[in-house]
Amino acid sequence: MNIVYTGSIAFDYLMNFPGSFKENILPEQLEKVSLSFLVDSMVRQRGGVAANIAYTFALLGGTPYLVATAGEDFVEYRIALESIGVNTENVRVVPGKFTASFFVTTDKINAQIASFYTGAMANASEIRLSELKVKPDLVVISPNDPMAMVRYAEECQQLGIPYLYDPSQQIVRMAGSDLRKGVEGAFSLFVNDYEFDLLRKHTGLSQEEILRQVKFMVVTRGESGATVYADGKEFAIPVVPPSQIVDPTGVGDAFRGGFLTGYAAGLSWEVCGKMGALAATYCLEQKGPQSHYYTLAEFISRYRQFFVDYGDLDVLLKR
Repeated sequence: MNIVYTGSIAFDYLMNFPGSFKENILPEQLEKVSLSFLVDSMVRQRGGVAANIAYTFALLGGTPYLVATAGEDFVEYRIALESIGVNTENVRVVPGKFTASFFVTTDKINAQIASFYTGAMANASEIRLSELKVKPDLVVISPNDPMAMVRYAEECQQLGIPYLYDPSQQIVRMAGSDLRKGVEGAFSLFVNDYEFDLLRKHTGLSQEEILRQVKFMVVTRGESGATVYADGKEFAIPVVPPSQIVDPTGVGDAFRGGFLTGYAAGLSWEVCGKMGALAATYCLEQKGPQSHYYTLAEFISRYRQFFVDYGDLDVLLKR
């Protein structure tokens, strides 16, 4: 199955300030605030939703097709993705721009000051799915430039290509009418529980109406696991206990990569969800959304330690 992953590619710049922001902010003089914080450390990590999902899908032996825009600083990032099996031939490098970047400084009490540079992501709507070098069996529409997300959904509907709709953090930026059209034409829907409430609010659609539109829907619920809605049933997916909790960044993206690996292999809904849960835990145990690593054999071995329906995963080894 050829799965095309659209969405953001980004760099995350993470910095730490040893003091407290609030001790250096004068509330009565906010209109002329001018501050600079000397940070102790800075780490640049590879990120972006589409790239994060594709990363986990590739770790599990699949060949994800990444479709996105990046800047002239994408060279090393591309090499890293291709080294684990991500196909990047449909990533368009925009001349004169940097890859989208997230800059965040965290103080000693975990307060944060951040900014996001859209960069090359602003050009994502220029990509046409009809011009891709691969014929998609499924297109994942994840957070991206809002105009691009609208156009990809419309193009999928026109071309008859099923798509997984994952509006996530862009729900607050998109018009309710566009969100509704995206949901009504979708093959499947992926959201967390808070985003699901927002989505229903902005689209005016009830849960029952949404479930009538899509083949399946997955709602992740943080520490409470996830729920897969498919074939008129609900499958409760538990969390896989982590050996340590290091960083939640990208955990939802890893879940999607694990779930879609199972889906592409034709596994049951419950097994797909459990694969997503384990992939999410691997990410939670490391710093950053693309720092976790394992072989397919290691993944299956850990799955078997926690779940009893491990026999289904043998099909992954035969691909």
